[in-house]
Amino acid sequence: MSRFYLTTAIDYANGDPHLGHALEKIGADVIARYRRLCGDDVHLLIGMDEHGQKVQQTAAKEGVAPQAFTDTIAARFQGMWSRLGISYDQFIRTTEAHHKLGVQTLIRRIAERNPDDFYERSYTGMYCVGCESFKQDADIVDGKCVLHPTRTLEEVEERNWFFRLSKYQGFLQDLLASNPSFIEPSSRRNEILGLLAQGLEDISASRARLDWAVPFPLVLSNGETQGTYVWFDALPNYLTATGFPDEGYDQRWPADLHIIGKDITRFHVVIWPAMLQAAGLPLPKQVWAHGFVQLGGERFSKSAGVKLDLGEAIDRFGVDAFRYVLLREVPFDGDGNFSWERFEERYTADLANAFGNLASRAMAMVEKYFDGVVPTAAMPEAEQGDAEEIAEYHRAMHGENGWQLHEGLAAVGRLTARANEFTAATAPWTVAKDESRRAELEVILASLIRRIARQTVLLVPFMPEKSAQLWRMLGAPGEVSAQRFDQLESLDVSAWQVRKGDPLFPRPQPQPTAS
Repeated sequence: MSRFYLTTAIDYANGDPHLGHALEKIGADVIARYRRLCGDDVHLLIGMDEHGQKVQQTAAKEGVAPQAFTDTIAARFQGMWSRLGISYDQFIRTTEAHHKLGVQTLIRRIAERNPDDFYERSYTGMYCVGCESFKQDADIVDGKCVLHPTRTLEEVEERNWFFRLSKYQGFLQDLLASNPSFIEPSSRRNEILGLLAQGLEDISASRARLDWAVPFPLVLSNGETQGTYVWFDALPNYLTATGFPDEGYDQRWPADLHIIGKDITRFHVVIWPAMLQAAGLPLPKQVWAHGFVQLGGERFSKSAGVKLDLGEAIDRFGVDAFRYVLLREVPFDGDGNFSWERFEERYTADLANAFGNLASRAMAMVEKYFDGVVPTAAMPEAEQGDAEEIAEYHRAMHGENGWQLHEGLAAVGRLTARANEFTAATAPWTVAKDESRRAELEVILASLIRRIARQTVLLVPFMPEKSAQLWRMLGAPGEVSAQRFDQLESLDVSAWQVRKGDPLFPRPQPQPTAS
């Protein structure tokens, strides 16, 4: 059994979860569930980034202590991930005592191994509280941060500890040259290569006058202690979650996959590997940077007022339908658009009409013609052609050519279309009228149930609840989540007792119009 440790970006504790958060967490959950069906020992880490100036300021505005504020936010995020069926194994919070210890140990380890990597320096720069980072001229338009155009940049002047990031430019360039898949998709790698070509600047590792932070373990020459810069606190969560610095942390570290948004690629592909290299620790195996979800062509942004209520989106057609449509509509390697119109169109076409109707019709015919017992019959030649689409599904899902989750769903959609075409071509309702063609009917209906059962397993990562429901309706043994992909080809549906119930995906009801 192979270990597979994957992480998402920890979410910043300054608001409610939104559609962009959901895309990332659902995508990671799909990969985790897929790898479990492959037989891997999976560990999915998510969590909350709870320190920093932005949290401190927001808590003060609400008149509560930062810890009480982050406790409330963390509970709201965990509640949403539970509702969305995110099967995480660990939820880390950067306010945990062990995480703070791990961050300080990592910083001390860097300082001990490379004494010149941290140095004191006075600095003046334009700081974006929204990003929790200093901004270069290229990141500023009309005096505003390009990612947070509603926030006013602050001119900050202070003496801090700096990390000698520039020292690791050659190392990072060699890393991406020798291991191009370290950061994917390729568009994100090209951005980082362009950044490296411009030359790296050293970065602040501590902040003055920041109380809501992990105390920076090194003391300035004037005796001042400072707070750890939020990214030096946040990035190590992937490591501290394994138990670092305690013995045995390397049973899980290094991570197999970091899943992040494209706006924080620089932190994960430049700063984080440099920190680990400086500490003499293994690097994660891969960083995957997904794109943004847009609403009507605009990026979701709390500050800009572009938002959609997640609860409303889930309520529309249910959790699994929302998971399906989001990952079918938004490519996991680029930006995508979300709209209510496309949501309903995709739900109706793919789930209510194509897959749901296929399953309903097949089970109804088995009930009608065979008293609900799936007949024993050989596999027809038409079904054997499904193998290539199943292989396409695995190529999209396994990560060897990128994490193309939308393409995995597209492959399942083609399997559904093939099964519906087979149904239309063989016309089992006509065959059933001729008793002499009983054996032919057995072949048709056994094939349909077998194909539906395979598609049900393939859809488990995306729609775990509906897949489990359909598996029970098919009369299949055990739990669908306990199935393994390497056993799908030999799946035997003989003598399963199907029980067609209510539609899995009810067709949308017309909305009443105003008179």
